Amino acid sequence: MTALVRDATTAPSLHNAQPWAFVFRSADGVLELHADPSRQLPYADPSGRALHISCGAALFTLRVAIAHRGWEAEVALLSDPARPGLLATVRPRRTPQADTDLDDLHPAVHRRHTSRYPFTETRVPQEIRDALAEAAHAEGAVLVVPGPWHVQSVLSLVENARWYDAEDPGRAAELDRWTRLGGEAADSAVDGVPAYAFGPGRRVGGAGVRDFSAGRSVADRGTADFESAPRLALLGTADDTPMAWLRSGQALQRVLLLATRHDLAVGLSSQALERGELRWAARDPLSAMQHVQMVLRLGYGPTGPRSPRRGVRDVLTVR
Repeated sequence: MTALVRDATTAPSLHNAQPWAFVFRSADGVLELHADPSRQLPYADPSGRALHISCGAALFTLRVAIAHRGWEAEVALLSDPARPGLLATVRPRRTPQADTDLDDLHPAVHRRHTSRYPFTETRVPQEIRDALAEAAHAEGAVLVVPGPWHVQSVLSLVENARWYDAEDPGRAAELDRWTRLGGEAADSAVDGVPAYAFGPGRRVGGAGVRDFSAGRSVADRGTADFESAPRLALLGTADDTPMAWLRSGQALQRVLLLATRHDLAVGLSSQALERGELRWAARDPLSAMQHVQMVLRLGYGPTGPRSPRRGVRDVLTVR
């Protein structure tokens, strides 16, 4: 069980807050996935949407880890209305044949992490983009690659969000809470985004990468030229409910692990989606997607360093 949870905690989360908690019921062999409300970001994520997406990504990684060990996962989402913090129950079961599609993704579990570095101008082949869209569809979500005008629109929304955030004292304090500068960025840090994972500052280009420094001085960070025409993908759903958010998280992680298997680097952007007045404008009016849940930046280039993770003892309770 420890190994399964360790794999699950490699999932991405907003500001690397890692808002999950696991409970293993040893009597019946069920693993519960709970939201950790103390790690919800009240300014960037007041509805808990990003929290659910993060936990959904951890849930999908758990499914991959179970398949890798030759088992199958019986999953129930939001099974107890009286316990809204209980997001999923997972019962590993022996099976004569594990899900090979999930097992094939396991080598990417510990390789995958969010890149905040420039990508080359190399195009992502159509067959890979199609495969990523199929991966999202398999988990009940939609992945679309917007056209040039829509990409520029989304990048403009990200820039607007950046300016709004800079003028919001609550968001500035929240960002400060979840970033690690100087000595705080040492290897002993177990959550938040350390300075060594900020990536370089943007000299030119319009990649839409969040600047975690927020104007603060970061030693030895440097600057770089980002791609002039970022290759974005929008992940979204028809509904905007906790169930849809959990499915989005699973779809996101399935896409990310498959992208990693294809040696793609991926950056994640939710800054424009954290404000309702901007989020509605990000959707693709030509698709079935009514609600954008995540903006992905795809390309080839350095993946950058991995952000820290809390240990299994911090996130797993055995009863």
